[in-house]
Amino acid sequence: MINTKNINTKVFFEEAKKEVVLTNDRKTLLTKIATSITNEYLDRDKINLNFICTHNSRRSQFAQVWSFFAIEYFNLANIYSYSGGTETTSFHRNTVKSLQKTGFEFNVVDFSHQNPRYLISFNNTKKSILGFSKTYDNPQNSYPYIAITTCDNADENCPFIPDAIKRFHLPYSDPKKSDNTDLTQETYLQTSKQIAAEVYFIFELVKNNI
Repeated sequence: MINTKNINTKVFFEEAKKEVVLTNDRKTLLTKIATSITNEYLDRDKINLNFICTHNSRRSQFAQVWSFFAIEYFNLANIYSYSGGTETTSFHRNTVKSLQKTGFEFNVVDFSHQNPRYLISFNNTKKSILGFSKTYDNPQNSYPYIAITTCDNADENCPFIPDAIKRFHLPYSDPKKSDNTDLTQETYLQTSKQIAAEVYFIFELVKNNI
């Protein structure tokens, strides 16, 4: 059972690293992603990451936001996180609520019932990212980038991404299955925790190798 009271972002991030158990196969995949980020960064002095899922509403948004936090946490410069989908929907309200539970601040900068835009930040940083649902090739996402697909369907069902330097398939179960149930909050927090732990693993390796 995950504590449903508001949780400090740094505490949640560090606890996720300690508590989430990763299989050897998962560690191998995460290490490949970290190595690619490191190599491209050393070659270019800058790297963009684009987390991609069909609707850009849940898993890809979690991955972008936690990567934004990790980049600051590990004091990494010139690494940027983005996200996108194959279609535009909205930054799902349950994803927003879950991230708010872990201390992220969401300020509405463009209200829309269909797809509001948020400036997302956290305590002790002056930086922010713009969060909203968009396609992976939206101009908001800087090029070139490493593409990381997060849907739990097969990799071959994901789109061809011509602008990707490298592409990795890092699937997560969709928390959407818990929408409108008694387990909604816990399921979204668990998804957030899993993604936070794996983002920690990736960026800790990057930090240690640049």
